[in-house]
Amino acid sequence: MSTTTRETTIPVGRWRNLGIIAHVDAGKTTLTERLLYKTGTIHRTGEVHDGATTTDHMELERERGITIGAAAVRANWTPQGDQPHRLTLIDTPGHIDFAIEVERSLRVLDGAVTVFSGVAGVQPQSETVWRQARRHGVPLMAFVNKMDRPGADFDAVVAQMRDKLGANPWVVARPVIEGEHMTGLVDLVGERTWRFDDDGTPSVHGWDGTERAAHADARAELVAAVADRDETLAELWLAEEPIDADVLTAALRRGTLAGLGSPVLPGSAFRNVGIEPLLDAFVAYLPSPLDRPSVVAHTDNGDVSLAPDANAPLAALVFKVVNQAHGPLAFVRVYSGRLHVGDAVWRSGTDRVQRVGRLAVVRAEDTEAVDAAEAGDIVAIAGWKDVATGETLSDSHRHVRLETIQAQPAVLSWRLSPERSADLLKLGNGLARLAQEDPSFRVSTDPETGETLVWGMGELHLEVMVERLRREWGVQVRTGSPRVAYEETPAKASGPVEGKLAKQTGGSGQYARVVLSLAPTGEDANRFVDKTTGGVIPKQFQSAVEKGAHSALLEGPRGYPVVGAEVIVLDGQAHAVDSNEAAFHRAAQIAVKSALEATGTVLLEPVMRVSVSTPGAAVGDVLGDLQRRGGQIVHLADTQERTEIEADVPLAQLDGYSTALRSLSQGRASATVAFEAYRPATVQEASRRSA
Repeated sequence: MSTTTRETTIPVGRWRNLGIIAHVDAGKTTLTERLLYKTGTIHRTGEVHDGATTTDHMELERERGITIGAAAVRANWTPQGDQPHRLTLIDTPGHIDFAIEVERSLRVLDGAVTVFSGVAGVQPQSETVWRQARRHGVPLMAFVNKMDRPGADFDAVVAQMRDKLGANPWVVARPVIEGEHMTGLVDLVGERTWRFDDDGTPSVHGWDGTERAAHADARAELVAAVADRDETLAELWLAEEPIDADVLTAALRRGTLAGLGSPVLPGSAFRNVGIEPLLDAFVAYLPSPLDRPSVVAHTDNGDVSLAPDANAPLAALVFKVVNQAHGPLAFVRVYSGRLHVGDAVWRSGTDRVQRVGRLAVVRAEDTEAVDAAEAGDIVAIAGWKDVATGETLSDSHRHVRLETIQAQPAVLSWRLSPERSADLLKLGNGLARLAQEDPSFRVSTDPETGETLVWGMGELHLEVMVERLRREWGVQVRTGSPRVAYEETPAKASGPVEGKLAKQTGGSGQYARVVLSLAPTGEDANRFVDKTTGGVIPKQFQSAVEKGAHSALLEGPRGYPVVGAEVIVLDGQAHAVDSNEAAFHRAAQIAVKSALEATGTVLLEPVMRVSVSTPGAAVGDVLGDLQRRGGQIVHLADTQERTEIEADVPLAQLDGYSTALRSLSQGRASATVAFEAYRPATVQEASRRSA
């Protein structure tokens, strides 16, 4: 077994870039820790509950016992009797608020292993990540973890994979349970049995005649299931030819790469049981970069297809940015060509050429310098301060753009302000860095109040960001829910209303008289119409009247901007000496304010289009909650496994919605929220002055 990551002689066909994905608390991080230990990458294992794991290196992750950022780890593995293989493992978060981490990891990985709890089975977020992987066409395996726990049921989890995920599980190994513990596993492909002692050290023996007879049915079932999807194996099976381990492995690999099925193995990561067979399975069934389809890149002359060829022009994607104490690291997947230290590469995000100063492979927070990377590699570029997720790097003389990474729209916002005004600059820098790292986190300013708003995927997401501001940037912040941006519109048409300014006390004075009427238009914009005749308002003052009217509409009687108003100027009067632009500006303001007081206003509130995708079992609860929030259902459609609901809901009623939805659906529903329109508010007495 090779224990160094400085293995440069391993050809790309023996590389495996794979993600470890699952529901929160299925044991992904513990499994990654054991994989690193068994490959010799680390020399002792840490536990999540002790806050000592390699990939959960952020202090926050260790305290909360959850994975927040996807961490890339390089290791080598040599299956028994085989050659060394290079693994790049990415441990991803399971919490729905950090879905962007899973999304961008799946975007650049070649294969994935989904971890299921042997007790809890297929959980809600397992469904989400499985669908994400399927959408990206990533070949999948499954590892049924926690088989040492009371109540663990391997067959029940396999059945749930069929029922809940629509998966085609191929059971390639079955657990050996003795007493309450899993002590080994039966390898149905290799016709052998693995045993693990109390330290997790394995011993392997081939089946004897008794074992062969005992496991014959299970192996025949596996062969039949794979033959159903593989013509080569089907021919041998129908001809009743003997099917050895090599033939069956090759058929399983073909089916897995084509997405026709998913090999499933049992184990207990915590007890070090089943880790070596899983590592062997990564090598046997998951793709190398050469097995993956070409990626499409956009150029000025149309789209081109890029094969994973190290001798082709460079195309690489920045899929993650991490700001560490010694500077930013940009994680890059190289799709074609080579990247060397010192190369000048074109960046799509800045449309300029920049030199690569330092390349590294990463083991969680530790980095190891390398001189070059080639097609299929996942490496990090150190020192680029303004780099962003989704950027393409290409040759300086041949610009290509890869499909960028899509962030889900943020659904929740908080107001933020520093507790000390001296921290304002630090807060700005911290927010800019967090937004650079996480495309699903964004920062804006409330145009009404000038306050800073931060937008995220849910309360946990925003809590973590605020906590990182405190720890990493030393900024203590106050948080609050954002004020809803209401608007007003005239309730009815007014008659003629006069606005008059007459300050004539000798010398040059201020005189202007404007008569106008106001009417609602039902549109978003305001309109201004001048119907005066005979020069009652001299031409040089007409623009001042229009500006005065518009400035008066910036704040209506309730304290909010006025929209959908038509201002019609009917009459006016000027003084030969005392009239000027300022006087007409003020007179128009007085007239509009008086007209608004006369007509009264209707309060308008922003209404959001909420699109919910939910399992059928939760539809009633989700609909009931939307209606309690004043939502109007505009679309309802059943698909095979889920129900899609669209509703228009006042923004003011959506406080805490993502948390409520998660609770109503056990985390299985997802929602997007987008602005739809301003409509009359259900509660008309809302006023900024009382808010």
